[in-house]
Amino acid sequence: MCYKTILVQADAADATSSCATLAAQIAITEQAHLVGVSMSGVDQMIYQCNTAAPGVVVLPADLTTLTTRADASLAAFAKRVEHLGVGSFETRRIDGLPDLELLMQARYADLLVLRQAGAPEQTPYMPDSALQYVILHCGMPVLVVPYAGGPGEMGRHPLLAWNGSPEAARAIHAALPLLKRARQVTLAVFNGEETWGAHGELPGADMATFLARHGVQVEVVQRQTREPVGEALLSLASDIQADLLVMGCYGHSRLREIILGGATRDIMRSMTLPVLMAH
Repeated sequence: MCYKTILVQADAADATSSCATLAAQIAITEQAHLVGVSMSGVDQMIYQCNTAAPGVVVLPADLTTLTTRADASLAAFAKRVEHLGVGSFETRRIDGLPDLELLMQARYADLLVLRQAGAPEQTPYMPDSALQYVILHCGMPVLVVPYAGGPGEMGRHPLLAWNGSPEAARAIHAALPLLKRARQVTLAVFNGEETWGAHGELPGADMATFLARHGVQVEVVQRQTREPVGEALLSLASDIQADLLVMGCYGHSRLREIILGGATRDIMRSMTLPVLMAH
């Protein structure tokens, strides 16, 4: 697998932030085409107006503020990635519903780069639920960038969360272009013997062999823990100074995650490093 088209969130707070910078770094390394998208919120505005006052016609002039703001974000994004040295890029303004529009755009991308939900300056036109919806339904890997902290470098030391699930396998497959360039890769297995049939005789060994055939040498770390796996992953990432976490997401149903909690929910809420996710 390789990344040849990368779709990145480029709203006001993201146009010159970590999202744009990390996406640009990957695009340069992979010689990929970069697509910056900004959500204007036009559809939501029309819907809200019709709900509050049925029959009221929303004129194009009423939407100028929204479209102008989105266009300004895209202009800042274009200036930023050009300065960083991206050779091929374009910008697209999304006037429709963010989740549905991003799903459509994702069909023609190898990787999505989106920002962690819940940022203080989060655009109201990219709600928290939209990020979860896109990750679950886009069918592509999504690199989620934490809103706190600077861009820095990414991919020198990835941490792979391996639990033997199809979702985790898809995430690791999707991360191969990054893993092949890494200086050090750690494969983490927590409570590996608790799930029957998830691993071979030695948890993590089969995946390590698979990665070795791709030229990726990994260190397998097995740990037993009583704390939530999401918290244990973030703690391990800090201990080994990992700069990227690769994991499958929503291996359980979203309802179970909401009621009982889960690694995906914990990581999405408290991430301290970029996380490449696949469902």
